[in-house]
Amino acid sequence: MVGTKSDVSRTTLPRRQLGRALRDARQANGYTLEQVAEVLEISRSALGRLELGQNEKIKVRDIEFICQYYGLPEERTEYLKLLAEQARVRPWWEDFRNLVRPGFNTYLQLEAAATELHFFQALIIPGLLQTPDYARSVRSSAPMGSSADADWLVERRIQRSAILTRRHKPMRAEFLVHESALRTVVGSMRIMSSQYRHLADMGRRENVSIRVVPFTAGFPGGLAVPPFIIIDFPHGEPSVVYTEGAIGTMIFEDADDVNRFRVIHEALNGAALEEQGSRDLLRTMARRYEQ
Repeated sequence: MVGTKSDVSRTTLPRRQLGRALRDARQANGYTLEQVAEVLEISRSALGRLELGQNEKIKVRDIEFICQYYGLPEERTEYLKLLAEQARVRPWWEDFRNLVRPGFNTYLQLEAAATELHFFQALIIPGLLQTPDYARSVRSSAPMGSSADADWLVERRIQRSAILTRRHKPMRAEFLVHESALRTVVGSMRIMSSQYRHLADMGRRENVSIRVVPFTAGFPGGLAVPPFIIIDFPHGEPSVVYTEGAIGTMIFEDADDVNRFRVIHEALNGAALEEQGSRDLLRTMARRYEQ
């Protein structure tokens, strides 16, 4: 588990994914660190730091050479090179790290590398599903920085949602949204009505599932379940769970912790309305708010 209360845009999580994959590939070939270091003409300690995710200066060409030496297939090599590039590139949100929730920049890195996302949200409409007006109203309720900064962050939030609608390999995402998040009025009735219709429309996409956990379901996941996101990665990379609260975030990497969240998610999933029923509820709420 990784807890954060400050800027962690340089977190070792993405690098550890790369390091873990390289370590597994080395061990699968039966090589020791000493053997590989000698062949690649690097120090054993440098290779060890790379496998532990402690090397911040990662060269993509080195990763490619290592992958070739291990005999990894091209698709796997390209994925690990992508992880290396993400570890090197200055993230777009770094200049705005004081404007975002502590630790959220870590989530953005993980989201960029993910193949599937599983959300539970009981407090607010998930960011990837927010309309521009809803997002602006949320931002205005927690002022940080100038209005220009706020507008910039809202624009980036909306741009991020393109991962759900892009033509090439749109992100698969499953959203469980508690009815309490839907009933909380953000901005105005007009904004909420538009937001409900947007949710209903997004839920019709093949790669997106949106289901409502109704008040009548009680507490299927137990008391005090925080908002969380289960993040799945390609090529069998271990999943992680991102959670957030008022003063910070936590990322769970341990397999037992991730499995506990999956159990909670399945309980919530079992209590949620079906997709069509959820869309019907959303459209009904939209009509009521319009009146």
